[in-house]
Amino acid sequence: MVKDPLRDHSMKMKICPRCKEYTLKDSCPLCNILAVNPHPPKYSPEDRYGKYRRLMKKESEFV
Repeated sequence: MVKDPLRDHSMKMKICPRCKEYTLKDSCPLCNILAVNPHPPKYSPEDRYGKYRRLMKKESEFV
């Protein structure tokens, strides 16, 4: 299992990206897909992925 470094924090509460159901488990009890952290990552001036997130956001605005 590959974890997304932007969404994988040590939070107990998670949310299903498909049905938006909150759970304490690693997978959604309804959809049986991987649940993710509902909160954004903490701000860091040394954000290694900030450039890529800004590029993805800019590209998605054109769609």
